Amino acid sequence: MAHSHGHTHTHDHSHGAHGHSPHSHSHGPASPHPAQPVHWSILRMTLAARLAAAAAISAVLWVVVLTAMR
Repeated sequence: MAHSHGHTHTHDHSHGAHGHSPHSHSHGPASPHPAQPVHWSILRMTLAARLAAAAAISAVLWVVVLTAMR
């Protein structure tokens, strides 16, 4: 048994009545912001450098824990 609705939905989606202030950006929505230079990133480190940094951080944290336990 089929069931159908005989009504339609109409909505006005015009945004011309809204009082939006102009934006101060000088680029259009299709062009994104230029990339900012990255000074340091863990993703640019080699595997050996990442492991060394992790070991150094771990050693510092162990020093903090052992000092606090005294």
